[in-house]
Amino acid sequence: MNKIYKISFLLFSMILISCQDYLEEDNRSNETTDFYLTTEGYNLLVNANYGFLREIYGGEPWLFAAGTDMYAEGRENEPPGLSRYTQLNSNSNGVGHLYNVCYKAIQTANMGVYYGDLTEQSPELSQQIGAIKFLRANSYFLLVQTYGDVALITDYIQERKLEFDRNSAEDVYSFIIAELEESLDMVNDDPYNGRINKRAVMDLLAKVYLTRAYEDFGSSADFTQAAEYADAAINGEELSLSFAELWTPDYTIKQGTIFSVQYDESSVSTDPFELGHRQSSYFGPYQGGSEIAGEAPYRTYTLCPTQYAIDLFTEDDDRWYTTFMTEVYDPYFAFYETDDYEGLPVQHYYEASWNDNDDFKEAYLEEHPDAVYHDYGSYVPSVNPSNDYQTIPVKKFDDPEAPFGISTNRNDIVISRLAEAYLVAAEAYLQSGDATTGLARLNEVRERAGVEDASLSDFDIDYILDERGRELLGEYHRWLDLKRTGTLVDRASMYHYLVEPGNFNGANGELKILRPIPQSALDLNQNNEFPQNPAYQ
Repeated sequence: MNKIYKISFLLFSMILISCQDYLEEDNRSNETTDFYLTTEGYNLLVNANYGFLREIYGGEPWLFAAGTDMYAEGRENEPPGLSRYTQLNSNSNGVGHLYNVCYKAIQTANMGVYYGDLTEQSPELSQQIGAIKFLRANSYFLLVQTYGDVALITDYIQERKLEFDRNSAEDVYSFIIAELEESLDMVNDDPYNGRINKRAVMDLLAKVYLTRAYEDFGSSADFTQAAEYADAAINGEELSLSFAELWTPDYTIKQGTIFSVQYDESSVSTDPFELGHRQSSYFGPYQGGSEIAGEAPYRTYTLCPTQYAIDLFTEDDDRWYTTFMTEVYDPYFAFYETDDYEGLPVQHYYEASWNDNDDFKEAYLEEHPDAVYHDYGSYVPSVNPSNDYQTIPVKKFDDPEAPFGISTNRNDIVISRLAEAYLVAAEAYLQSGDATTGLARLNEVRERAGVEDASLSDFDIDYILDERGRELLGEYHRWLDLKRTGTLVDRASMYHYLVEPGNFNGANGELKILRPIPQSALDLNQNNEFPQNPAYQ
């Protein structure tokens, strides 16, 4: 079995991470590993596995969103390698995040599986081991999509090993599927409460099969299998919760949530400026400094919606009004404090394409004479990258109770939800040759949004990507979607104002699609035959 290279991976008996209902504050760094042979100790080890989701998803989202068709930098710079591709190399800022964190999570999972065979028996043990296998599979799925061939390490390493090999992506996908199939037999079918259940496993299996189907070693049967698992995850449930209700910030697990990273006020309050997450900090303009703390959310002015993202929406699409803060009130969070906005002063208004006429603008400014009116087409980073408020804010992740800061959000980060399962099914059915059924799945999502059904003549992979853009804007899928479907180069260079097709040209005639293996990992590895990805050699 391949061995891990990171010294830090050997220290996970010390790792105890605070997470909602997952881990109490504790310090057992002087305990022996016999502690994990007890039910109490093993529970904490399981919770540490869940806790790593915060490290994977809770920080900077560059590897999920930067350098795509939907988001571009405004006043502040994103890591240029990940955003523009021209400076992308093994030392580039941000390229190692998933590589390092996912392998830490994998070693913790390996530890959980190892002690699962040794610890005290309990009614929850099978469920716990199944959840750990899911989390290990999820980490490997992120790694193989991002970096291609990676080292498969499934043993709990208890001594220092600094030499390892790369396994083929085909082998990694086979392992992920086998791992998830084992997990499916072990976890329960309870409603989702933050713990992995059968629905979450089936949903991830659908995504894995869908993604593998596009690979050289994939097959059309993978599309069929993806459709079957997606339908099993949907399980006949309709999208009964409105889009607005779905994103109301009441800090609860919403109906239709399949898999999420859990946060709550009690866990974040011990360090409110570090233990929250950053999702709401991106996707919009800076709106003021600490002097107005509590009156406006922190925004980094990075990952601002592009004109393509804005143009995805039509007037009858409910998602437009929930996704964007088209009217910024004074103060900003007054939006969440009342249902009657008539008397609230408007600071900024962002004009939609369907209101792009002089009559509407004149009438609006007459009613709101103190508002700054941003004409349609003027509030995207390619046009106005430099000044405050000059791009449209994304509000769907707002936490109105959070203190002013970059890492303070306490909403759960939703990784998978019912509407996305419908879109996975739509794509899988389309690619398996059953466009009629795929279209029906997609139109379920459009019906909830209040827009008219798409037709078979519209229905292709570009339409699916557009629909995913409307439904999932700001959620951590876009780079993976474009990479999976082979559309990254075309779409990023078409819609991202700082990306041209030539930016993707790498070494050896290869395109910079896969990210480079981080140089720090290569330097630690004593296997001199371990190859870098070809575009970066």
